[in-house]
Amino acid sequence: MADPKGFLKNGREVATRRVVEERVKDWNEVYPDGIGRALLPIINTQAGRCMDCGIPFCHQGCPLGNIIPEWNDLVWRDDWDGAIERLHATNNFPEFTGRLCPAPCETACVLGINQDPVTIKNVEVSIIDRAWESGAVRPQPPEWLSGRTVAVIGSGPAGLAAAQQLTRAGHTVAVYERADKIGGLLRYGIPEFKMEKKHLDRRLDQMRREGTVFRAGVDVGTALTGEQLTERYDAVVLAMGATAARDLPVPGRELGGIHQAMEFLPQANRVALGETVEGQITATGKDVVIIGGGDTGADCLGTSIRQGARSITQLEIMARPPEDRPDGQPWPTYPMTFRVSSAHEEGGDRVYAVSTQEFLGDEDGHVSGLRLVEVDAKFQPVEGTEREIPAQLVLFAMGFTGPEKPGLIEQLGVDLDERGNVKRDSSYASSVDGVFVAGDAGRGQSLIVWAIAEGRAAASAVDTWLTGSTTLPSPIGPHERPLVV
Repeated sequence: MADPKGFLKNGREVATRRVVEERVKDWNEVYPDGIGRALLPIINTQAGRCMDCGIPFCHQGCPLGNIIPEWNDLVWRDDWDGAIERLHATNNFPEFTGRLCPAPCETACVLGINQDPVTIKNVEVSIIDRAWESGAVRPQPPEWLSGRTVAVIGSGPAGLAAAQQLTRAGHTVAVYERADKIGGLLRYGIPEFKMEKKHLDRRLDQMRREGTVFRAGVDVGTALTGEQLTERYDAVVLAMGATAARDLPVPGRELGGIHQAMEFLPQANRVALGETVEGQITATGKDVVIIGGGDTGADCLGTSIRQGARSITQLEIMARPPEDRPDGQPWPTYPMTFRVSSAHEEGGDRVYAVSTQEFLGDEDGHVSGLRLVEVDAKFQPVEGTEREIPAQLVLFAMGFTGPEKPGLIEQLGVDLDERGNVKRDSSYASSVDGVFVAGDAGRGQSLIVWAIAEGRAAASAVDTWLTGSTTLPSPIGPHERPLVV
């Protein structure tokens, strides 16, 4: 274990973010000089709070099965090379998860039963950021090639994890991405202030040096058909995510100025990176309403603030969650509590337990406001609570309903489950021989840690199918569920 008395002597500390007035004027990460550097003065002490708890429930909380107590101990002992070796043993991309994961491991931390849990996520990102700076992260090309070829469709975290594992196993892997650059939602969905794209680019450079081939700007299903794909490659991994966005079909939906979050965020990310977007959807000078209270909604909020919105209101149909863990969601489950992201610190109003009844428009056919009504615990309208709020830009951040069906999925003829996701068996195999599925395309909308875990596990299954055996780890099965949800 780390410091035997660490959890008794020291309280929880986290990195200090830049002041709001400063950070909303740029698109850089909200931590000074990056979160890894911001954490270094306190991270050894925080790692030392990890105690010898006997059964480390943080393992169960993490879909990747990260060996958290071991790398906490190594950080406390100042063995950073040992720490990154342990961390990379279970997680291909800790620089992504350390910035973007909601840390279910921390709500499962045994110390969290009666104290503040260990800052697991902060220790993780400190390890990987220091490893990059010290040169400890190097390409790991295979010793020999198998002669087998694999196509990975989608370059989000699931696709990248599967590709890196299969490349290291000696297979020739090509990753296809329909956008003009590799990265999926990591590239164009996640704003710079949450994760600067330099972290993605240097990991992609490592993968190229290992032998992974990236083919951006190729819409598989159009430029390359499903039949051509299966003829050209020995195996195919579907990792295109769940990109069919949930809509809100209420009166006035046809008005201008109403957009899905994934229409708005990619454009903003491109402009933040110096690109020009013709006809960009912007929040500048507008009353913005964001429908949906999750992470995507928070991304829209932080982006709208930086674009200079006049006002921002974020709507959620659920009631406001409690500050503390509810009695019905005991440790070590992941509780529904009131959380404040960096974007929420910066401004905007959060309105709970309301439903949109109608979009109001002006004479030019553009949205001008919303008619809302409060709802009860069963989401039924409460009589006499109707009201209107102004809006010239409305953004839907209500999640996704599964992968897009037209194109590749229809061409391959894979079976779908009752939720509309690609159906797979215990080895991530679809109903079509040689076609596997990982991440949100098979699981449905989920967390980045689940995507990486499924990418790693699917790679193990593909390697076994191609060669008869595998040395690649398989952290989870596709139908397993963690103790936290």
